Amino acid sequence: MNRSKCRLLIGVILCALAATSVFAQTSAKAKLGSDTAKGGFRNEDAIRDKFNSYKSDDDAKAWLREMNFDPKDIISLRAAKPHGEKADVEVTIETKAGIRREGISIKLVSGQQGFNQIDKRWLSHYAEMWKMPSDVVTALKLFVGEIPPTKPGRSKERMFLDEIDPKLKDTVVKFFTENKAAIVSDLFAGDGEHSASWVMVAFKPAEKTEWVLRSSQRTVEFYGEGEVSLTRGGNLKIGRITMQRKGGDAGRDTAKMLQFKINPVELFNAKK
Repeated sequence: MNRSKCRLLIGVILCALAATSVFAQTSAKAKLGSDTAKGGFRNEDAIRDKFNSYKSDDDAKAWLREMNFDPKDIISLRAAKPHGEKADVEVTIETKAGIRREGISIKLVSGQQGFNQIDKRWLSHYAEMWKMPSDVVTALKLFVGEIPPTKPGRSKERMFLDEIDPKLKDTVVKFFTENKAAIVSDLFAGDGEHSASWVMVAFKPAEKTEWVLRSSQRTVEFYGEGEVSLTRGGNLKIGRITMQRKGGDAGRDTAKMLQFKINPVELFNAKK
């Protein structure tokens, strides 16, 4: 083997070793506060079914304990999947203390850097829900493309926040800063009868499934930590949450919807 090929082979081996080391460190960090599922699960249906079989399912028993229920004290339990609500699975639990309904928002991920949508709607819906001032609405209409760009930029269809008039941009940052707590709560928990009081992340990088279950209040606090600022790409960062234009959809109007995304694996690092 000549020297150039030898050097190339050594370089490939070193890169592989480095990648393995980084992955191992990240995986170890992600497992903080997590548990390993006994049987594994692929989707919300499986999680619902495990709750309904809690008497014989060790994972469901562990989830109930995290939710401050002793499985031995449960008189009856029924888990269901409400349609189009913040709660992906809703568990109705009867004990001697009464009947409680617990909504759980579920995020299933297979990669460390997998981003997951937590909410997506038309700007008009958010504007009404959060009582946005007219100048904030105008700025976000430029951002999603409901109003054509006022000057040439990176896209012919819309403007990024770092391309919008500085005064308008500042009104957006100010609005989300002043209303951050309420906005983040709406994004995760929602409100009404089918709101989510818990958030579960199921992480399955390989055969084993790691899971973490946190109250919506703790999840809101964790993902809301940090300033409201612009990203390098001209989107909005709200703590650990990214707000962006949906895009895609082969140019259909739905590409103009607002979308909020997180990295669910980060929740493994949130203390109880």
